[in-house]
Amino acid sequence: MKLARAIHFDESDTRVFASPARTGEWCISGGFEFSNWTEGDLSGKAKQAFSNGWLGLETGGRVTFVAVTEVEAGEVETLNQMLAHHFVTYYDAPNVDAALPVARDELAQMAELCEDHDPNTLLTVARELTEAGVRESYRVIEPQEAGLEQFAIHGDIEGHGH
Repeated sequence: MKLARAIHFDESDTRVFASPARTGEWCISGGFEFSNWTEGDLSGKAKQAFSNGWLGLETGGRVTFVAVTEVEAGEVETLNQMLAHHFVTYYDAPNVDAALPVARDELAQMAELCEDHDPNTLLTVARELTEAGVRESYRVIEPQEAGLEQFAIHGDIEGHGH
């Protein structure tokens, strides 16, 4: 099974997100955070999280890029529990047992998104508010296209060195 981990090419996420995800933590789309948002909510760092942020399961922070990675079956249940606790803490779910099915659905959707991609494939998310609610779309950057080692040495994804 595959999921995706937060990846950073530079420090930009620490500047654009109020709470950045930690490099290497497992991520999901996390679009549920924005289900009741209106245009009035879309400003500053909140707008950046809405527009392009994946949700880190450990920190609850946001990240621009995730990399598809194999996940151990045993680890998935831990992630389900982690997300269920997040729902109890931040979304008033009555308890972890009630939140678990929703958490499992979220992780299953992420696994489905990742399953057809090779490890190290990068994914980005783009969200927009429509009359029907939040619309998410995804962009796939193949590993050979991304040249990961180049970014690690030479700076950010846009290719502007530092």
